[in-house]
Order: sequence, then C-alpha cells, then structure tokens
Amino acid sequence: MIQDNTTVGVVVPMFNAERTIRATLNSICGQHYQALDIVVVDDGSTDLSASIVASYTEQDRRIRLIRQSNGGVAKARNRGVASTDAEFLAFVDADDLWAPSKIALQMCTLQQGGSSAGLAYCWFADIDGDGRVFSLHNRPDAEGRVLQRMCRTNFVGNGSSMLVRRAAFERAGGFDPSLRARNAQGCEDLLMCLRIAESYEFRVVPQYLVGYRMTNANMSSDVMQMLRSCEIVLAEFRQKYPQFGDDLDDHLIDMLHWLAVRALICGRLSAAYGLMKKLFLMEPGTAISRLPRMMDIYCRARLVPRWVKIRMKRMRNKNAEFQPHYAESIW
Repeated sequence: MIQDNTTVGVVVPMFNAERTIRATLNSICGQHYQALDIVVVDDGSTDLSASIVASYTEQDRRIRLIRQSNGGVAKARNRGVASTDAEFLAFVDADDLWAPSKIALQMCTLQQGGSSAGLAYCWFADIDGDGRVFSLHNRPDAEGRVLQRMCRTNFVGNGSSMLVRRAAFERAGGFDPSLRARNAQGCEDLLMCLRIAESYEFRVVPQYLVGYRMTNANMSSDVMQMLRSCEIVLAEFRQKYPQFGDDLDDHLIDMLHWLAVRALICGRLSAAYGLMKKLFLMEPGTAISRLPRMMDIYCRARLVPRWVKIRMKRMRNKNAEFQPHYAESIW
C-alpha cells in the first residue's frame, strides 16, 4: 500500500533553461501531492538558470540544486536519482509543465496496479515556446505487459510523463549515458521504457497531465541526432526480440515522420526534406498520406506567420481557434 506521505523524487535535468525553468518549477511546486523531494541537476549551464533555481530553494525547502559539468541528460538524471532515497521517481525536463494533479493521479494508479506495475504514464499536450497548446493527438491506452506495443511505438512519448518505481528504474540500469558518448543523445526515455517493459507492467492515466514543449532549443530539435539515437535503441531490441522485427520497423517509420515534423517546426527545412525523402524511399504511401497532417501540425505550432495559418485554415475549412496556454487550462 502506497501511503499519502510516501516521498516521490522529482528529478529535473537542466541546461541553459533560464526562459522556462520558473514555469517548470511552479508546476512542480503546485502539485496536489505534496511529499516531493525536488532535485534540479544543473548540467553545466552558462546562463542564469542556476541562480533562478537557487532563489526557489529559499522559498521551498523541498527543492535542492546540484551542479555538475556538462555530461548530458542521462548523467544528470542518474545524478539526481542517486541524491534521493525516494521509492518513486518522476522526471521532468526544464522546459515542460505538469498539471497540478499529475503525481497524485499517477501514484493512485500505481497503487491500484500493485507491485507488478513499475511505470505509470499519462497523456501529454504539445505546447509551443509560449506555452500554448497546439496538439492533443496523443491518447494511448496501453497497459499491462506492453513490451511488444512499446517496440511498435513510443506511446509514453517523453520522460516528463513517467512516474516509476525505484526498483523498476534500478533493474533497468538507470538512464544510459553511452548514447551521448556515441553522439546519439535523445532516446534515453525510450530505452528506459523498453527496459522497464521487459520486467514490469505499465499503467496509464488518460488525462493531459504534461505540457511537452517543442522549441528550437530543446534536445529533440536535433533531429538527425535523435534519429541516430532511435536507430541504436531499436537495434538493441531487434537483437533481443527478433520476433518483434516488424513492430520495430514500423516504429522507425513513425519516428522518421515525427522528426520530419519536428524539423519543420524548428525551421530546419533541409533536415525535414532529408527525413521525408528517406521516409518516401522506405514507405512512399505512408509518406504521401501523412503530408496533410504534417502541415496542419506545422501551422498549429504557432511558429509560422499568421497569414500562413489563415490560409491553411481556409483550405481545410476549419473555424476552431488555437488552444489556450497549457497552464491556464484545467486538465
């Protein structure tokens, strides 16, 4: 039985996040579930990030700041985990947001799942640099033994949506820093989920409890590095589970599409073209069928001129307005 005062360790890896870390910390400190040990790991920031967090430590004793030389997101998260003895662990990137009920609902669903449930995730809303929602497409329902489903698609989506038992985290070996060493940082979350899925069940809270920010600055904007990272992770599980080969192939195709959209949103047109070309050569029908949705997401991301959005809206005959700020919504 999970008690209401069971501590959850919240690990925030941070690198040059002065523009977003305040909003992230406010969303953590505003959790309905109060028993939090909040560890911010400054991964060698050169801006004002650390001083901003330091001011928060004076206001909320649950917050601690750890500083280290730049070693990548995996080392930063592992350092944070090592500094807390919490039985449950949650991770949130320094530019993402949590709804106030996030941890409370996930702790409840893990309790209902029993000791065999090692990870609880939730839905996430894609938000832009201003915190406005531009996509609510992610609505997975996978629960229980999900290894094959996870090989097919990363339905968890990002590290900020996970709450894991420490036992599951440790059995998975922590986050893998070798991806960064191979110039393939980016899919540490996917690898962690796959490794946990080998031994534990998953549970889902079907609510948009995370605002996942997409900007030119965050790690997932380096699309070619993300592709290398994904290919390495999927290759590991292709070797372990050859029976899931078709699922892993489809996963890579989906990743190519997602990264092409990501490149478009970030204005990296050359990378977007290269990714779409690769996707077209692998699956021409899939590449063509996904173009309309890709352009729709591109416009909703609010990173293009207003006249382009208006024209796209007229072409698609849509009258809906863009979503409000994530932090102002009730999830």
